[in-house]
Amino acid sequence: MSTNALAHTWFMTQRQLMAIVRQPVFLLVNLIQPVIWLYLFGSLFKKVVQLGGFGTTSYLDYLIPGIVVMSAFGSSMWTGMGTLEEIERGTLNRFLTTPVSRSALLHANVVQNGITTAFQSVVIVVLGLIGGADYPGGIGGLLILVAASVLLGTVFGALSNALGMLVRRRESIIGINTFLLLPLTFLSSAFMAPAQMPDWMVRIADFNPVNWAMVAGRSALSADTDWTVVLSRGGALLALTVAAVWLSTRSFRTYQKAV
Repeated sequence: MSTNALAHTWFMTQRQLMAIVRQPVFLLVNLIQPVIWLYLFGSLFKKVVQLGGFGTTSYLDYLIPGIVVMSAFGSSMWTGMGTLEEIERGTLNRFLTTPVSRSALLHANVVQNGITTAFQSVVIVVLGLIGGADYPGGIGGLLILVAASVLLGTVFGALSNALGMLVRRRESIIGINTFLLLPLTFLSSAFMAPAQMPDWMVRIADFNPVNWAMVAGRSALSADTDWTVVLSRGGALLALTVAAVWLSTRSFRTYQKAV
C-alpha cells in the first residue's frame, strides 16, 4: 500500500472514530453484555473449576480470555450494518467520486474495528483485574490476547463488510449473524474446559476460529505458556484474516462495478 493510500486510510479511519466519540453510548452498549458475562457467569459457575481440566483454580481467570474474544466476535459481526448504512445514505458513492484511495474506503472500516476491539478488550481485562482475576502471563500474555481478539474481529468485520456490500439487506445480515453467533460461541471453550466437553464438541471446536483466539489468548496468559499452541492458533487466525480481507476487497470491487 502506498504512502498516499495509508494517509487516506488513516483519514477515513479518524472520520469513523469521531462518529463513535460523538456517540460513546455505542461502546457502552457493546460492553454491557461482556460485563454481565464477567460478573454473572463468573459468580454463577465459579465452583465448576473443581471438576478439573481448567488449568487454574479460579474460574474468573479461565473466563476472561473467553469474554474478551466473544466481545470482539460479537461486535465485529455487525460491521456490515455500518457499511450498508453508508450505501443507503449515498455516502459511500459520494466518496467514490472523490480522489480518495479506493483501498482506504474499505480498509478504514477494518482499522476502525480493530482499534475499537482493542479498546474493548483492554477494558474487559481491567474489569477482570478489579474483579480479582490474575494474569500469570503478564503484559506479554495480555498483548497476545488482545492481538488474537483484534485478528478475530478483523476476520468477522471483513466478512460482515463483504456481506453488506453483496446482499445490501439488513434482514439478511441480522439473520446470518443470529444464526452464527450462538453456535460459534458455545462450540468453543468459552465457558467450559475441553476436558469437560463432549468429544464431538471438542472436535468441532478445533476448527472454530473463535476457539482459536480463545486458546491462544488463554495459553499466553497462563503461567506455563505453550508457545506451539499460541503460534499455531495465531498463525491460523492471521491466515484467515488475510483471506477475509481479500474477500472483502473483491466484494468492494464488485460493488464499484455495480454502481
